[in-house]
Amino acid sequence: MKEIIDIQLFDLGLAFLIMLIPISFFLYFRVKIVKSVLIALSRMILQLGLIAVYLDKIFELNSAYLNTAWVFLMISVGVTTAIKRVGLNWRYFVLPLFLSSLTAVLIIDSFFLGLVIKPDYFFDARYFVPITGMILGNSLNHNIVGLTTYFKGLKEKRELYFFILTNTGNSKLAIRPFINEAVKRGLNPMIATMTVIGLISLPGVMTGQILGGSSPVIAIKYQVMIMLAIFTGSTMNLFLSILFSNRFIFDKYNRLKKEVLK
Repeated sequence: MKEIIDIQLFDLGLAFLIMLIPISFFLYFRVKIVKSVLIALSRMILQLGLIAVYLDKIFELNSAYLNTAWVFLMISVGVTTAIKRVGLNWRYFVLPLFLSSLTAVLIIDSFFLGLVIKPDYFFDARYFVPITGMILGNSLNHNIVGLTTYFKGLKEKRELYFFILTNTGNSKLAIRPFINEAVKRGLNPMIATMTVIGLISLPGVMTGQILGGSSPVIAIKYQVMIMLAIFTGSTMNLFLSILFSNRFIFDKYNRLKKEVLK
């Protein structure tokens, strides 16, 4: 395999010129998101620049404590982002969402690092940090969609909820339709991606490994493993987020507390 071609900083700067195309569309059609896009780009550059320096140090030290602390930080950022995006009350959701993310990460990492990849050092930053990050990053997107759907359903279809609750006397059965809809909406994008993967899309892990000089066969093996990890992790995280949250968001009469949603 040929050595990977490095991208010089000047050339990387030229790459940003392509952003003039979408920004031109936004300005012409008066879509008021240019400021948000520019802020997002600026944050992306700053954050990735800092992460590049930090990860380089993490990879060099390769400390179990430091790597674990970094994972806890990623979970915390993901939880706060989900709460903010869905519009939830911090008081009721910080603990359940944190526990659901932590549980999913512990199970997925233990399975794939302990049984599938089997590195000599379980907390090896080269595997531990990127795999955990991909699981958490994808789980965040699906959690936001799923939780938004769940609470929107409970709020807008209160009659259905109370109808089932009154006729069955079972709160678990009453929330089941809302959980079903939340899971379907939350996971549908990933199911669609899995359906066409390799045909109309080459995923990031596979592309990154090929660009990094790996054999396409090795890249595909890792991509299959990552997709399994992401799908299972995202599913667990969404289900557990809903189930853990349910223990805090209903009053003694099984009514959704008014202060739960902002």
